[in-house]
Amino acid sequence: MNWHQMHSNEVIDELGSSTHGLSSEDALKRLEEYGPNELKEKEKKTAFAMFLDQFKDLMIIILIAAALISGFIGELSDTITIIVIVILNAVIGFMQEYRAEKAMVALKKMAAAFATVIRNGVHERIRASLLVPGDIVILEAGMIVSADMRVIESSQLKVEEAALTGESIPVEKQTKALPDESLPIGDRKNMAYKGTFITYGRGTGIVTATAMNTELGKIATMLQDEEEVKTPLQKRLLSFGQKIAVAVLAICAIVFGIGVMRGEPPMLMLLTAISLAVAAIPEALPAVITISLALGANKLVKQNVLIRKLAAVETLGSVTYICSDKTGTLTVNKMTVEKVYVDGTLSGINDQGLKISDMQSPLSDPKSLLFTALALNNDAQTDASGNTIGDPTEVALYKTASENGFTKEKTENKFPRIAEIPFDADRKCMTTFHSISSDLSGSSPESEDSVISFTKGAVENIIERSADIITSQGLKHIDSEKIESMNKRMAAEGLRVLCIAMKKWKRLPDDKSYENVESELTILGLVGMIDPPREEAREAVSLCKTAGIKPVMITGDHPITAMAIAQRLGIIEEGSKAVITGRELDQYTFEEFEDRVDHISVYARVAPEQKLKIVKALQDRGHFVAMTGDGVNDAPALKRADIGVAMGITGTDVSKEAAHMILLDDNFATIVKAVREGRKIYDNIRKFIKYLLTTNSGEVWTLFLAPLAGLPIPLLPIHILWINLVTDGLPALALSLEPAEGNVMSRPPRHPKESIFSHGLGIHALWVGLLMGGIVLSVQAWSINTGHSHWQTMVFTVLCLTQLGHVLAIRSEKESLFTIGLFSNKYLLGAVVLTFLLQMATIYVPYLNHIFKTEPLTPSELFITLVLSSVVFFAVEIEKLIKRRKDRVK
Repeated sequence: MNWHQMHSNEVIDELGSSTHGLSSEDALKRLEEYGPNELKEKEKKTAFAMFLDQFKDLMIIILIAAALISGFIGELSDTITIIVIVILNAVIGFMQEYRAEKAMVALKKMAAAFATVIRNGVHERIRASLLVPGDIVILEAGMIVSADMRVIESSQLKVEEAALTGESIPVEKQTKALPDESLPIGDRKNMAYKGTFITYGRGTGIVTATAMNTELGKIATMLQDEEEVKTPLQKRLLSFGQKIAVAVLAICAIVFGIGVMRGEPPMLMLLTAISLAVAAIPEALPAVITISLALGANKLVKQNVLIRKLAAVETLGSVTYICSDKTGTLTVNKMTVEKVYVDGTLSGINDQGLKISDMQSPLSDPKSLLFTALALNNDAQTDASGNTIGDPTEVALYKTASENGFTKEKTENKFPRIAEIPFDADRKCMTTFHSISSDLSGSSPESEDSVISFTKGAVENIIERSADIITSQGLKHIDSEKIESMNKRMAAEGLRVLCIAMKKWKRLPDDKSYENVESELTILGLVGMIDPPREEAREAVSLCKTAGIKPVMITGDHPITAMAIAQRLGIIEEGSKAVITGRELDQYTFEEFEDRVDHISVYARVAPEQKLKIVKALQDRGHFVAMTGDGVNDAPALKRADIGVAMGITGTDVSKEAAHMILLDDNFATIVKAVREGRKIYDNIRKFIKYLLTTNSGEVWTLFLAPLAGLPIPLLPIHILWINLVTDGLPALALSLEPAEGNVMSRPPRHPKESIFSHGLGIHALWVGLLMGGIVLSVQAWSINTGHSHWQTMVFTVLCLTQLGHVLAIRSEKESLFTIGLFSNKYLLGAVVLTFLLQMATIYVPYLNHIFKTEPLTPSELFITLVLSSVVFFAVEIEKLIKRRKDRVK
C-alpha cells in the first residue's frame, strides 16, 4: 500500500491499531502471522562446496589432466608445479566467493537491536525483531529506525537516509499525507525506513512493514537473487581453453599417428605426443595472470583503490560505461555558497563587488547585514578540533560569513541571540532574535530599535511575508517578479537558493508566533549554494571520453541540480536533454528502456531497483559497466555490475561487501586512474598470452613438421619440458611488469565480445610459431647433411633462444624495442639473461649433459645458433614497422 498517501488516522485504522498501541495479545498474534522483524537469508553453499566449485573451470580441468600426464611419464616436478598452481587458483577464487557472502551479514547488522514501543498504553522497550505492523514506535535522535513506518508525530524529526537514497543531507519528516502515488523514497517525507538513522528531533511512527517487506528487505532480496556476471577475462579464457583443448588433442593424435606410420617406436611416440600436450597447454597462464593481477591490485592501493576481487583489475580495462553517483564522487560532498544576490546585483562569492568597506554601517549596508544574518541565523559550530559541525546548509552559510570577516563568535558579541523560532518543514523558515549592542544602536536609522530578527528560508515563502528590500539607497518596495526571476535564474544553474530577511523591533515581542514575527519582513538578499564538482573530476570525465568510455551520473538529487553539475563536468553538453528521472524511467518497459539507454547521460531521483535496471539494460546492449555506490540501495547494482565500485569514506559495509573494488578517497578521478591501470594490465596479459601461444606454437610446428619433412624426431621429451619450464616462467611473468603504452587512454575500450585472439594475436602466434619451427628444422636438416653430430643440441638451443628474442620483440604492440629501450623493463631483461644462462648450463655443465642428453657446442656451432635465433626478433620488429606505417597512412 502507498502509506504516504494516507492520513495518519487512516493508516492507524487500516493497520488495526490506535495511538495507545497494540495489546500484548494482538502483538503476539501478529508476530506469529508476519514472523520476526529480521532479514532472512537464502540457503548458503557450504565452504567445502564453494572450494570444489573452483575446479569446474575448463582450463583448470585441462591443467589437472596435464598434471596426471606429467606424472605418468615420470615428470613429477611438472606434476607438483601444476598441482600447486591449481590449488593456489582455487584458494584465491574461494576467498573471493566467501567474502561475497558477507554482504548479507553486513546488511543484517543495520537492523536496530531494540526499539521503544507503546503497548497496552505504556512505553515498553523490546527487541526490534519483535516489532509487528501496527506497533507505535517512539523515534528519537541517535536511533536506527527499526522498521518501515508512517510518521504520525514529528517535532523537528530529521532522518539521514543516505543508505537508501544516496543523499547525505538529513530529511525533515512531516505528518501530512502526500497525494502523489509515484513519489520516490527520498521524497516520501512522512515515512521512515528500516536501517536509516535519526539525526535530530523526536517523533512517533506506526510500523507499516517489517523484515523482508521493508525497503531494506526488498534490497536484501535483490542482493540474494542477483548473480554476479563473469568478467571479460573469465569469458575470454573460457573460450581460449576450449579452443586450446581441441587443438592440442588433434595435433598430438596426428604426431603420434605419423610417427608410428614412419616406423618410430610406439612408446617413444606416445611419450613425445604426451610431452607435446604438456608443452602446448600453457599451464603457467593461470599463475602468471593471478600474479599479474595481484601486482596490479597492490599498485592500485597506492592510488587509493582497494581491490576486493582480483579479476576486477583486468575488467577495468574493458569498461565502456562508468555510472557514477554524484554526491561525494563527482562533487566534493560539501555544500558551498557560490552566488549572492544583494543590493540588486548577482555576484560570485569571490567577486570584488562583494568586498565590504570598513566605513560602511553594519546596520544599514545591505552586504554587511546579509553576512551578519548568515553568521547569526545559524546553529553550526566549531568543535574543539577546529571542524565546523552542523547541518550542511548551515555549515556553508557559517563558512561564507567567516570568510567575509563575519565570524559567528565576533558577530554574536555585537548581536547576542535572545530567542528563536526553529525551522520546520511546513513554513520552511527559521528566525532568530538578537539584541543590538549599545555601541551599534546609534548607527541605526531608528535608534530606538534594540532588537533585530533574521529569517532565512524558501524564497517563495519569504517573498509572501516581506514588504520591502534593502539597498544601498535605502529601503525600496519589494519587486516580487524581479526576485522570483532571479531565484529561477540561480536555480537553473543548479543552485539551492535561500532568501535572507530581517525585521527590527523596539523590544523582544511577547507574541513570538511565526505569523507575527515572520511578516512585514525586509529582504536582504538571496544566497545560492551547491555541492560543487571536484576540480579533478572534469579532467577525468574528459579523459573518459577520449578513451571511449561514457560517463553517466546517477543521483537521488533534483534533475535541475543533476543537469547543472553534469554540464559543468562535461558529462552532457550545454542544452542537451540526455536527462531522465526515476518517475519517467518507470513509464518505460524494459525493452523500451534498452532502446534509449545509450542516449541517457544523467539519471535523477532514481530508486534502488532502477539502478539495477540501468546496469542490466547496458549489459544487454553489450557494454561493460562500472557502477559506483555507497548506500545499501546500491548493493544489488554493485553486485550485478561488471565492476562494482564502493565508496571507502562514506560507503556502508553492505555496499563495500557487494563491490569488486573500493575507492579509498571516494573520488571519480581515481576510477579513471584505475581504468588506466586495468588497460595496462590487460595489454600485458595479452602480451604474455601472445608469448606463450607463440612459443608453444613453435614447439608444436617443430614436432609436427619434422616427420612430414622426413627428419627424425628433433627433440626428446626432456627437451620439450625444459623449454616449457624456463621460457614459460620468468619471462612471461616479467611481461606483466611492462609499463603502459603511450596510447593506453586515447583508444576505445576493447569490444566486450572481442576474442583473446583479436587484433592479429592468433595469426601472429601461428606465423611466428611456424617461423620458429622452420628455423629449427632448417638447422636440423643442415646439421645432419653437413655431418654435425651435435645437431640435436643445436636444435634444442635454437628453439629456446628464438623464444627469448620473441619476448623482447613483443614488449610493445607497435613500438620498436629500440624506441622503448632495452632497460625500460629491467625485470624482463633480467629474466631473459637468466634463462639464457640456464640454457648455456645445459650445454656446458657436464652433469647436466647427462640429464638433458646434450653435448657441448663448438664456438662456430654456438655462433650459428645465436645468429639464427635472432631471426625471429627481427621478423617481429619488421611486422611492427609495417603496422606503424599503416597507422600513419590512416
